Amino acid sequence: MYAIIINAIAVVLGSAIGALFKRGISEKYINVLNTAMGLCALALGMNVAIDSMQKTHYPALFIFCLSIGGLVGTVCKMDQRMEKATRRISTTNLAEGITTGILLCCVGTLAMMGPVMSALYGDNTYLMTAATLNLVTMVVVASSYGFGVAITSVAVLVWMSAIYGIALVSRSFISEELISEVSLVGGILIAASGLGVLHIKDCKTINLLPALIVPMLFFAARALLAMWGLSF
Repeated sequence: MYAIIINAIAVVLGSAIGALFKRGISEKYINVLNTAMGLCALALGMNVAIDSMQKTHYPALFIFCLSIGGLVGTVCKMDQRMEKATRRISTTNLAEGITTGILLCCVGTLAMMGPVMSALYGDNTYLMTAATLNLVTMVVVASSYGFGVAITSVAVLVWMSAIYGIALVSRSFISEELISEVSLVGGILIAASGLGVLHIKDCKTINLLPALIVPMLFFAARALLAMWGLSF
């Protein structure tokens, strides 16, 4: 739980730094920070995906999850809806900055997988990586919108705490197999986010987020069939 608080503090600290040096941060330094964070996300995602791939009992399931999840996200136009929501909510520069900060810090694989892994295994790797990314992100956001965007920290704290609480309550129903499959998909999405930060390829990871739910549906269907004396 402490790692979630660190994420909120990172948002406030990043906002303070960005606002303090609003006119003194050169674009080249921001680019260096983004490059560093992109490489870290890419390396972490690949490591998690490879490690989880060695544990999976369904080697092709992640392909199915990403395909179905991506199709669902694209059909629902999740990325476009996010953009429209941002324009609709933002009536002032500060509101736009806060909205941007919330979307960048809360809508992502690290922000969702981090609290789950922390609740189930006490593993704060994802959350600490998210905190580092949030720090850099808010430095950039605050350099444009001012210290007021620090309000984003409240949303980060509430969002991550809610996911942490849900995972903690339901951990008795979550199997090792399910965690392996979700981690595999999550690792790939984290790597995809890194590609986006590095401006190598915009994988539209927001559209791919439903892929994290597909493994849960798969195991729920398997459990239901098992009750009927069927298996696959």
